[in-house]
Amino acid sequence: MSKHLLLAFILLLSLDAFAQTLCVQENKAWVLGEFKRPPNVNPVISPKTDTEFFCPMRQERVKWEESDTFNPAAVVKDGKIVVLYRAEDNSAQGIGSRTSRIGYAESADGIIMTRRMEPVLFPAEDANKVLEWPGGCEDPRVAMTEDGLYVMLYTAWNRNKARLAVAISRDLINWKKHGLAFGRAYDGRFKNLSCKSASLVTRIKDDKLVIEKVQGKYFMYWGESAVFAAVSDNLIDWTPVLDENNELKVLATPRNGYFDSLLTECGPPALMTDDGIVLIYNGKNGQHDGNGDSEYPAGAYCAGQFLFDKNDPCKVLDRLDKPFFYPEAPFEKRGQYVDGTVFLEGLSYLNGKLYLYYGCADSQLAVAICDYNF
Repeated sequence: MSKHLLLAFILLLSLDAFAQTLCVQENKAWVLGEFKRPPNVNPVISPKTDTEFFCPMRQERVKWEESDTFNPAAVVKDGKIVVLYRAEDNSAQGIGSRTSRIGYAESADGIIMTRRMEPVLFPAEDANKVLEWPGGCEDPRVAMTEDGLYVMLYTAWNRNKARLAVAISRDLINWKKHGLAFGRAYDGRFKNLSCKSASLVTRIKDDKLVIEKVQGKYFMYWGESAVFAAVSDNLIDWTPVLDENNELKVLATPRNGYFDSLLTECGPPALMTDDGIVLIYNGKNGQHDGNGDSEYPAGAYCAGQFLFDKNDPCKVLDRLDKPFFYPEAPFEKRGQYVDGTVFLEGLSYLNGKLYLYYGCADSQLAVAICDYNF
């Protein structure tokens, strides 16, 4: 064998070993998936111009979902998947400038949706007025207790400050608002904290995805610029976890050079598995100057996964270096959010499958599915 052929052969072996190393690194046993987009069905929810309701804030009939429908929660009720999605009217132009309300859709197969004509959660003449007028109710995450109580954590947006709020329901249609998630903690210390994106810890029990306690407390991951934690005894009043300096305990942060270099925003309910607690999150990619990952568009939202210790839920055991889900379809790359996004917020379990619902470029809503044996 000539020297050149020998060098080429060694190079091929090295590249193959490198590829196998990457494969081992990213195809980890604890990772949820592989999530696949079902062919020729997405987006499953798009804006509609023929649905109206009387808005108590504007005191007129409003086409409440005519501009954008995105960022959904998802749960199962009576053998059907219910998707609760953020819908924007056409009252203004620009991200964050319209009013958001929460719509309702249900599906027997997770794909074909039947939608209600009116929203189920919206800014109203109630005690939450100061929190929600005029921006509305955004980006819900929903999970269910074993006895059928549904808990929604959503962003109350008054166009001044975004804050986590709580609502509960038994039927997913009639919701009781309970105000700020952190409003009573530490004598109100965090009631004016800008906060969003809460992922309750859940587990699959008796073929249902239900809220799970961790060391005797309900537990959530939350945050956009970093991952934080909070605990609760009643699912309504939440206490942020603090560090040794009496400040918010930081569990994980963005990383320079990666797809999550700008944000690590918590996604759908976290899932407790035999390996630990898996948290799906939405990473925002930085610019291609060493800050972000050049394999993905600058500014794009791609999805990652954390593995936390189920005995110490604040401890990160592992983390993906590459996104397991990223914008691919045209409607994921183009829309109200021009850099493209797959923004994951809804996770449900039905008949041996996980259904993952996500917003597409802040404009439409889609689903990806995987088989799941626990």
